[in-house]
Amino acid sequence: MTDNPRVLVVDDEERFRANLARMVALEGLEVRALAGGREALAILAEEPFDVVILDLRMPDMNGLQVLTEIKKLRPETEVIILTGHASLDAAMDIIRLGGYDYLLAPWKT
Repeated sequence: MTDNPRVLVVDDEERFRANLARMVALEGLEVRALAGGREALAILAEEPFDVVILDLRMPDMNGLQVLTEIKKLRPETEVIILTGHASLDAAMDIIRLGGYDYLLAPWKT
């Protein structure tokens, strides 16, 4: 294992997930990309990640449910929620549940 920060990208949209993982890897970070919340929680139960970049809307579990479980499993893991659907209520819930940040997609790089 390297000393680079480990990032877990969780998004049900394959193309977006792959592109985001590629961008993270180009920054020199260790990255793994998964399609859903249940899969992410199974991996997090087995191994630590420093950061999880998490989609808010996914079919198997929504991002708030996954965030809640991540904070139970790995409270030290920072979680950044991505969404294309702006909502003040969701932003407040994310912060209340321990999310690090809330970003609207698409964003400019």
